[in-house]
Amino acid sequence: MNALTLPDVAAQAARQALPLDWVGMHGIAIPVFIDGQRLTALADAGVSLDDGEARGIHMSRLYLALEALDNVALTPGLLRCVLEQFLESHEGLSRSASLHIHTELLLKRPALISPLAGWKRYPVSIKANLNNTVFHVELQIQIAYSSTCPCSAALSRQLIQQQFVDDFANKPLEHAEILAWLGSSKGIVATPHSQRSTADLKVRLNAKVDELPLLSLINEAEAALGTAVQTAVKRADEQAFALANGQNLMFCEDAARRLNIALKRSADIAAFEIHVVHAESLHAHDAVAHSRWNREAS
Repeated sequence: MNALTLPDVAAQAARQALPLDWVGMHGIAIPVFIDGQRLTALADAGVSLDDGEARGIHMSRLYLALEALDNVALTPGLLRCVLEQFLESHEGLSRSASLHIHTELLLKRPALISPLAGWKRYPVSIKANLNNTVFHVELQIQIAYSSTCPCSAALSRQLIQQQFVDDFANKPLEHAEILAWLGSSKGIVATPHSQRSTADLKVRLNAKVDELPLLSLINEAEAALGTAVQTAVKRADEQAFALANGQNLMFCEDAARRLNIALKRSADIAAFEIHVVHAESLHAHDAVAHSRWNREAS
């Protein structure tokens, strides 16, 4: 008996001829290797459907092409190879391809003072696009940090000054008494408000970059902000964190400007967008700042 030919409905002509910008799959479970870590990730893979007469694409070919990511470090070169395979398997149908990978980088971060350390997660996305021969990679990273309001700090200092006047006006100043006053809740009558904040960084890499500079971008951003959230801490670490916040007051505008300056120094970056959110502890709404930059336009 002759083997029957299995039907290929996707190869049939479309009922209405019309090209489509993107067709593919979202949420494909894959492993990826980044900075020596094997991470669980979700991938969005697709191509354009430029042949408007075609009924559809071959999604299984895209899925199978993702096997190239197994057990190999994720690099711009590897991403390009996968996208080229997307297009080769859709010759005559598609002229552009994209791959968007969502994962979380897990980094062990040391405490500020003590020998403790703990793991911190960083949500990251890697997006690669290939349009004919034009290829680029974008990285998106989310970083959590603490921000103390400069206005609230100034108002708190004024209240402490007023309390000092109330307690010591027309009295001889004794060192021991003042020292005790500074260490009491009676003396420090007000404290500035701070909040957990997030910075979303979206950067486009230069074409010559051959590795994904995720770790260096995270380190540069956290150094610019100065108050990255901590993991395992002792009291000495908590005190050091309080000192860092007190010496590092910032509005969301300050944070966005610091990140802008830091990212411009990176030779790996061709363009970026910054989205900063300070989740207010005073207000029921958030304070937000945006910044963008393009090397070619500067």
